[in-house]
Amino acid sequence: MELMVSSWLPTAGQAMGGVAIIAILIGLVLIGLFAKWGSYWVQAYMSDADVSMASLVAMSFLRIDQRMIVTSKIMVRQAGLPIDGNSGMSTARLQAHTLAGGDVTNVVKAIIAAHRANIDLDFDRACAIDLAGRDVLRAVQTSVSPRVIHCPKEAEDGKTTLSAVAKNGVELLVGARVTVRTNLTQLIGGATEETIIARVGQGIITAIGSAKSHMDVLEMPSQISAGAMAHGLDANTAFTIVSIDIADIDVGENIGARLQSDQADADIRIARASAEIRRAEALAEEQKMKAKVTENRAAFVLVEAKVPAAIADAFRAGQLRSERQVIESTRPRPSHRRMHDER
Repeated sequence: MELMVSSWLPTAGQAMGGVAIIAILIGLVLIGLFAKWGSYWVQAYMSDADVSMASLVAMSFLRIDQRMIVTSKIMVRQAGLPIDGNSGMSTARLQAHTLAGGDVTNVVKAIIAAHRANIDLDFDRACAIDLAGRDVLRAVQTSVSPRVIHCPKEAEDGKTTLSAVAKNGVELLVGARVTVRTNLTQLIGGATEETIIARVGQGIITAIGSAKSHMDVLEMPSQISAGAMAHGLDANTAFTIVSIDIADIDVGENIGARLQSDQADADIRIARASAEIRRAEALAEEQKMKAKVTENRAAFVLVEAKVPAAIADAFRAGQLRSERQVIESTRPRPSHRRMHDER
């Protein structure tokens, strides 16, 4: 028994050799880990960014860019922002946002810029804005430094002015510059700059249309922007309108005169059509009367044709008398008393 047990137990040299092999394997593993992720871990450790080697290994399996996460954590740490797991930008939260399809670097830069400008923007809201498809960094930059939008936006046909008509019918061609600042509280779900351009254009056209004369607008262009600003054009949008400035204003054609001319031409055409109708009716009535005259003449000719036949019939019947007989027949006959007295 003792011989069997002694044969299975390793000797001191064998034990030392096994330990050495295990140590070498562990060393090789550590060297491999350090060779692949050591630079990131050292960089994070030296910057106190709180990124563990286990997190780096897990990111490798999750196919997450370790350099991006480490760089973002260092930026957050150097900016003095919290990196704890509860409310700060921890490694796990950055990994979760990356796996959700977000841009971690853009979010971190936006939060740092907002922190420097004393703008209230936490990590959750920034991630929500980023996942909604908005450029959160650009939104913060626009909030800090307002952006200028041209109204109207240059179209494909090259049109860069709005056309509006005053009450006196004169057209004005207006171009405006709208200065806007991002409203971070309404950035999610708020209307985009196309809505701002459309509303500002509508406000400018309304303001010009309410002016009595185009000269009033030319004398005081500020009334256009004042009238447009009074309608709350930035409601339910992702921007806050700082100012509306009229950059260009030109006089177009006299729309009112052209419309009046067109109306006069239309009235003339209507009058001519009515006169033509009356002329046609008169001609038709004239032709009708001519037809009646011809008909009466024909009837007269027929009657005249019957006269000779009637005279002939009268001769045959002895109904025609001489002139003397006619005269005697027309004399009054004396009464019997008168005849007796004469006798």
